[in-house]
Amino acid sequence: MTGTARAGPTTGTPAAIGARLVRIEGPDKVRGAAPYAYEYPVDGVTYCCAVGSTVTRGRVRSTSADAIRQVPGVLEVLWHANAPRLATADGSELAVLQSDRVAYRRQIVAAVVAESFEIATEAARMLEIEYDDEPFAVELRADDPDLYRPDKVNPNFATDTETGDVDGALRSATYGVDHTYRTPAYHNNPMEPHASIAVWHGDELTVFDSNQGASPVRARLAELFGVPPGSVRVVAEHVGGGFGAKGTPRPVVVLTAMAARVVGRPVKMAATREQMFAFVGYRTPTIQRVRLGADADGRIVGISHEVVEQTSTIDEFAEQTAVATRMMYAGANRRTTHRLRRLDVPTPAWMRAPGECPGMYALESAVDELAIASGLDPVELRLRNDPQTDPETGAPFTSRNLAACLRDGSRLFGWTQRHAEPRVQRDGRWLVGTGLAASTYPARARASKATARARRDGGFDVELCAADIGTGARTALTQIAADALGVAPAVVRLRLGDTNFSEAPLAGGSMGTSSWGWAVTRACEGLRARLAEADGSVPVDGLAVEVDTKEEIERREQRPAHAFGAQFAEVRVDEGTGEIRVARLLGVFAVGRIVNPMTARSQLIGGMTMGVSMALLEASLLDREYGDYLNHDLAQYEIATCADVPRVEAHWIDERDDFVNPLGAKGVGEIGIVGTAAAIANATYNATGVRVRDLPIRLEKLIG
Repeated sequence: MTGTARAGPTTGTPAAIGARLVRIEGPDKVRGAAPYAYEYPVDGVTYCCAVGSTVTRGRVRSTSADAIRQVPGVLEVLWHANAPRLATADGSELAVLQSDRVAYRRQIVAAVVAESFEIATEAARMLEIEYDDEPFAVELRADDPDLYRPDKVNPNFATDTETGDVDGALRSATYGVDHTYRTPAYHNNPMEPHASIAVWHGDELTVFDSNQGASPVRARLAELFGVPPGSVRVVAEHVGGGFGAKGTPRPVVVLTAMAARVVGRPVKMAATREQMFAFVGYRTPTIQRVRLGADADGRIVGISHEVVEQTSTIDEFAEQTAVATRMMYAGANRRTTHRLRRLDVPTPAWMRAPGECPGMYALESAVDELAIASGLDPVELRLRNDPQTDPETGAPFTSRNLAACLRDGSRLFGWTQRHAEPRVQRDGRWLVGTGLAASTYPARARASKATARARRDGGFDVELCAADIGTGARTALTQIAADALGVAPAVVRLRLGDTNFSEAPLAGGSMGTSSWGWAVTRACEGLRARLAEADGSVPVDGLAVEVDTKEEIERREQRPAHAFGAQFAEVRVDEGTGEIRVARLLGVFAVGRIVNPMTARSQLIGGMTMGVSMALLEASLLDREYGDYLNHDLAQYEIATCADVPRVEAHWIDERDDFVNPLGAKGVGEIGIVGTAAAIANATYNATGVRVRDLPIRLEKLIG
């Protein structure tokens, strides 16, 4: 129905950007009315349960699939011998059941589809599989002769860089450090596991899926199943966390769609918590040698950051661990390298702040050690080596306010009152120490589409296939749309998470709001102009404007763009037992314009809380004999609880960076974790005089 003529957007409406607007979807989530992937009602749904390999390397020889098919309620048993062939079975993690090869322990080697979840689970447990197992290698070593140089590191950075005479500068430096830092494997554990419901209607596929970007999932599923992208619809309206694990399609969605096609009915599947440790990605362990040299004034003259990490035998993923070192501090002589080892393990993937998170732990620990060696305050050393242009290219930054973060953080934390000497400050049996670290993360934006549409009731619909993974994206985009339209947020309805809407990039790389907000701004500005032209003379119900920011993004000047921050920590260590407590944590950030202070603070505090886990608790423990991670559940894989998290404060400086995007905003989702572990490690040294260079920092490392 065509609506009546209506007035254009109002004038004089208070700005929505910068307001502390509560999450729009909050009431629905509290009431349980916000549907997640596993919860969509689908008639005739069946259930799929994946079966993981019990060997680490080898081949599947046979299964008891015929016997299991006789179990009442079982519809099908899939394994490589009868699974449909995918159109692009390229040997990657998504080539589910396409080969008899086993590349790592608990890789999917079979699946049971049944009438109920209970039948599928029990039948999967009963399935017998015989293997031809082979010797395997799972241990990462810096001296491994099979290390190799990848062609690039994630996503497309140069593997190695070198400028000047690094070795000569390090030899002649007045002060120097040369240490190796290690981080273990970390596994993403969002509250909602990977889950999917797949429904086929002929060659048309509908998938309800938990992911960080429905558009990329649609494109990949279309390739795998040999259908046009327009024949695939992916819905991810609400997502219970991702942290990078859901950044690209994983085996769960592929297996679910495959099973649904085979049985001719809708299929539902969710990864178990144990399976979340097997085939949905994790952060690679790293071995990092960092060498720094400084002159008598504490100015860095040489930097070398050499990284060793692992990948799988079926896919290559090279985390960009040393990339942040290339732009963080001044110094004429610089080297960064990355080396990989193919092991019989699952393929690593993105995890919150990939590259910067483990890399800055090593770099900022080494900078702290250089400050001690040179007798300089850690804040002052960083200020003396803060470059105004990119150290490798000479290009000016779009904005660089690290110094302001360090100075503001020092003031707010009371840094000048600290004791520089370790083991000086005490509180009864507790040794008290303070430490700091700098942080950074790239400020990116990708091309996105968005549609703004007028409604006959005077409201507006804004549609795009963005993903709100719990970050508050739905709320922030509503605020952006409201300001671009010149209306109150209450009259804007934001619709996202569906490939029926305008195509949009994934939620990752701290670029969601920047990318989507750019498109939303332009679409709403365009609609506002069209309404002004109409001036009430024509019916406008359904009047819509869709934009694509691709050309505008490509026209913009390319300059180094980064967010910066400084984290300060106070720790307390029991002198007798080595028990560690983080008493205070403060972060000050330069992250551009803040769209919503409430959701931004939540993201920054969440990142720092995750950094507490990284520093003190998290580690995936490898069993070298069986080639598997031992602690593959949340009973044994420890993360921070309320008792572990101290008073955490997040602040930001007044910054707007119009070079980055029209909003002047940078991402806040990842930078909070980047420097936190190093700040805690540096504070622990200040408290105890013991330098722990392999995370996590546990009591046995302090009292041994």
